[in-house]
Amino acid sequence: MASISFGGLGNGLDFGQVVDQLVKVGRFPIDKLNTDKNTLQSKLTEYGSLADKLLALQAAGDSLRLPTAFDRTSTTVSDQTALSASASSTASPGSYLIRVTQLAQSHQITNKAATAVASPTTDIVSGASATFTFRVGTGTNQTVTLGDSATIEDLRTGINDLGAGVTASLVNTGSDTTPAYRLILTATASGASNGVTIVADGTTLDFANGSGTGGVDTLQAAQDAIAVLGDPTQNPVTLQRSSNVITDAIPGVTLSLTKTTGTSAVSVNVTRDNGAVKDNIKKFVTAYNDIVTLVNKDTAYDVTTKTGALLYNESTVKGFVSQIRQALSAPVGGLTTYGSAGEIGFKTNRDGTITLEDAKLDSALSTNYNAVKSLFINQTTVAGVAQRVNQAIDAIDDVVSGSLTGRKNSLTRQISSLTDQISRKETALSAYEERLKIQYAKLDSLLRQLQGQSNFLTTVGKQ
Repeated sequence: MASISFGGLGNGLDFGQVVDQLVKVGRFPIDKLNTDKNTLQSKLTEYGSLADKLLALQAAGDSLRLPTAFDRTSTTVSDQTALSASASSTASPGSYLIRVTQLAQSHQITNKAATAVASPTTDIVSGASATFTFRVGTGTNQTVTLGDSATIEDLRTGINDLGAGVTASLVNTGSDTTPAYRLILTATASGASNGVTIVADGTTLDFANGSGTGGVDTLQAAQDAIAVLGDPTQNPVTLQRSSNVITDAIPGVTLSLTKTTGTSAVSVNVTRDNGAVKDNIKKFVTAYNDIVTLVNKDTAYDVTTKTGALLYNESTVKGFVSQIRQALSAPVGGLTTYGSAGEIGFKTNRDGTITLEDAKLDSALSTNYNAVKSLFINQTTVAGVAQRVNQAIDAIDDVVSGSLTGRKNSLTRQISSLTDQISRKETALSAYEERLKIQYAKLDSLLRQLQGQSNFLTTVGKQ
């Protein structure tokens, strides 16, 4: 606030300083309200941070509460240049020997060299019009109708526009000086059942060999992939598929064939991925500890300074930590092998955080994997640890009845109320300051007049 100054009396008294001090005293209640508001705002911000950490714990719980979170597998392949393998959550652990004896191919044909054309714009229709008809496998006939001046490019475009399972392209099989363009037809899908058949060809390309000098050259045969599953010295099973990606042979496992292996067999091992599950459990513990650590800091009391931290007297924050701790540590009913998280390596420290005993967890995952799974996941009649924690957070953060939501709303209302009070008091203080300025200005003027009269009387008396 800018200081004001009056003329003052001869003794040097400045009423501007008096007004400043009076206004400063009048601001004390406003300063107190601002301090209270800032404290409430800090609390609201901290509750927001805690809400974020609660959501992080809930997200970590989501990675453990469903059966699919535990049905994790990994694959290893002895020769990844021959094939690759990936396993879904439905795959069962196992080992397989696979020989790839044939790869699937897409049928690819072209017109004979004798019917090649010198340019992509060469007319290939000798009459008023022509049709070109083909089919893929046992599908329906597909026809392209061409006008009297249609070119090989027009035929290519017409076939591609059909989108009927065949891709057409042009290739120059001649030279730069003597080009010879031929039309290549490639089946979109691989496999022996997806061969391309030319039904009729009224163009000069003569795919159907109506002239006796036409016909087709096969660039690539239509063939299935063939893989032999099992020990070749025993009774292996032959797999024949139209694609090099085989998804229906080993349940939950996708095999992608990339080259033949001759008489050599490739080993494919599908194993349970304990490491991925352990990582998710560690993330769950870390997310829980982040909450406990923050709450411990915010609710601490310094015995030396005899002051509490920001949320020292906040019962709400202590309450929801207690709810989560109970959901995490309480026994899970109906289980026989592991009934609580403590039995698989969860150890509660004095400050409320959890230490995860790696060796104990590793042993549990190796020897009783399904029991660990049952402890965490949500089942038909039993809520596992991860599910209970998520339910506890849902209750805490419920938009209607959640304790966290209620406390945040309460703080918001208090901040709003203080904001209104501060605004009213600022307005009143400004009016008070203006009144003081006017009053002391009048007093200053009056005192000046009195001082002048006094000086006049003194001068007259001396005469």
